[in-house]
Amino acid sequence: MQQEDLYARVHDRVALQEIELYGEVLSAVAATDRPLTNEELDTVLGINQENGWDTTPED
Repeated sequence: MQQEDLYARVHDRVALQEIELYGEVLSAVAATDRPLTNEELDTVLGINQENGWDTTPED
């Protein structure tokens, strides 16, 4: 039973982080009258090339 409780806590933490990110995206979208660019979405999500993420679109 203890292992199941650990899994539930980890699962809930991950789900809450995803919900928080989704909320941040929705707030950014609500603040503008146009679609967000990929760069703007990356900024909202905290993703950038300095963190090792390649945000360059593939051809």
